Amino acid sequence: MSDFRQLEVRHIVRETPSAVSVEFHVPEALQPSYSFKAGQYVTLKTTINGEEVRRAYSLCAAPKENKLRVAIKEVAGGKFSTYANRTLTEGTVLDIHSPEGNFVYTPSTHTGAIALFAAGSGITPMMSILKTALDYGNTVALLYGNKSPEETIFHDELIALANQYPNFYLKFAYSQARAEDALAGRIDSTAVNYVIKNQMKDADFKHYYICGPEAMIQTVSETLQNNDISKEAIYFELFTSSSETNAAAEEVSGKSTISITVDDEDFTFEMDASETILDAALKQKIDAPYSCQGGICSSCIARIVDGKAVMEKNQILTDSEIEDGMILTCQAHPTTATIKIDYDDI
Repeated sequence: MSDFRQLEVRHIVRETPSAVSVEFHVPEALQPSYSFKAGQYVTLKTTINGEEVRRAYSLCAAPKENKLRVAIKEVAGGKFSTYANRTLTEGTVLDIHSPEGNFVYTPSTHTGAIALFAAGSGITPMMSILKTALDYGNTVALLYGNKSPEETIFHDELIALANQYPNFYLKFAYSQARAEDALAGRIDSTAVNYVIKNQMKDADFKHYYICGPEAMIQTVSETLQNNDISKEAIYFELFTSSSETNAAAEEVSGKSTISITVDDEDFTFEMDASETILDAALKQKIDAPYSCQGGICSSCIARIVDGKAVMEKNQILTDSEIEDGMILTCQAHPTTATIKIDYDDI
């Protein structure tokens, strides 16, 4: 896509034994293209062992800091995360997409106290959100779960922020370690209630943000709703996807003639309906937008103009967005003989 530009790695900081933060140099002429809202992400692209690899990583700096900075935790078998943690060096040039994402905090519309719940690398968008909220004088509570203090990304920076801002309540939870003033175990309903009904019972929370594995997000969301908090006040972003798939998508077969519009160009070809729309487009060398290919980011969203499709997974789009024709093309299979997809009409 045209929104990729080459940026140089300015700084790399070892945050934990298994995570680094990476800051990119953005020339003044390109700064408007990389302005962002708190909570958004960028897609990084490079070639590793002859293969193009793209991954989405949340920005962990506040917009006012004027820094394009992400944190990358190494995961077992992760091509990009392993490369970033073991091989990437300052001065390397990567292709960086302009910021995207709907998991955002906007001070003008998200006023009042906010509660944040994060696990592992789910802290990355939260850093941007909490710094922004604190800068605007809002009360912020953060419950952050990890294995141990040593594996806690931004551990010292968070403590420094808590010491600096009296309106910032910070509580760590460790599943494999014991530490003073920290909760023991994973983030569960008891931990959530401890924060919102005990420690912060006098705070009038208006918005709740959750980021991490799906199971943790589901637990926190259900606990909040059991406390009569409306779904509209709860925002979440997945960092890992469920293994469950839609059985109907697995049964799709046959051929479909597909028309795709992307960057004002039109393409028409026949595809096997058992493939996803994104995979079929990439086979045709179409420069369709994508990042995670796992249904947990929003880079590959397109609109169905004509025809129908079924998705293997959907943990992002709302019912109203689906009714409006939006799909995750990395998860979608055509179910009609012809289908027309528009990436530009989003």
